[in-house]
Amino acid sequence: MDNIDRALVALLRDNARTPVLTLAKKLGVARATVQNRITKLEEQGVILGYTIRLRSDAPEQGVRAITSIAISGHHAAEVKRALRGHPNVVAIHTTNGRWDLMAELRADTLEGFDRVLNSIRSIPHIENTETSILLSTFKM
Repeated sequence: MDNIDRALVALLRDNARTPVLTLAKKLGVARATVQNRITKLEEQGVILGYTIRLRSDAPEQGVRAITSIAISGHHAAEVKRALRGHPNVVAIHTTNGRWDLMAELRADTLEGFDRVLNSIRSIPHIENTETSILLSTFKM
């Protein structure tokens, strides 16, 4: 990735629905250049997909939690791949210390969250988990 790719990714992070022509103007390059770079970044797996951000108080979020995950052996890449494909996993973070990963989870109800947590605990090489349900969020 060069500086134009990094700037393009930053603009897409801010708003993935920005029209290609607007991106081209902001980057000072041709529209075709932006389209080709986006395609290349998608093909290389740099851009994995596009998403939306919801307000923290949006009612659709239901139950939110942070799950700390311990992984057996050297299987972190396999576990991250499995979590990345899970529809209720919002974000995955690597960390140091006792836990190998932190996963942000969302479900519509507590019963649904129980199913989500059980499905995550059944992923091969997940050795242990500890979950904290998020009750309130305060923006700084």
